[in-house]
Amino acid sequence: MAEIDIPSLEALPQVAKQFVLHIKENLVFAFRGEVGAGKTTFIRTICDELGVIDAVTSPTFAIINEYQTGSGKTIYHFDCYRISSVREATQIDLEDYFYSGNLCFVEWAENIEQILPKNTVNVQINVLDDNTRKIVILES
Repeated sequence: MAEIDIPSLEALPQVAKQFVLHIKENLVFAFRGEVGAGKTTFIRTICDELGVIDAVTSPTFAIINEYQTGSGKTIYHFDCYRISSVREATQIDLEDYFYSGNLCFVEWAENIEQILPKNTVNVQINVLDDNTRKIVILES
């Protein structure tokens, strides 16, 4: 387990650098936190740190966004907020992405918990106040 404090939005790039050190061989990251906790903002900053050349946006309506890094690696970004059942998730083949060998960042992972790989890294974003957050990384 690792904890990283985010004292302000200005600190996000440095926090993203610290987070990237936890990626190692892990590929699927489940981002958890209340609405407005900053899941998408943090993922956007991590993608910047990883060299993503595409615009990183919330996949709320698309459910899945695909990004490319400058070195040609693919990153998948999911927003499972609107997925109402595991059956729905399997119908759109989410599991195929998780086992693709590419990085996967999943928001609202609790909606698809049963199909997440066993080695999924849980990333809890806790709101401390309007400006500060605490990231708790729980590796399997």
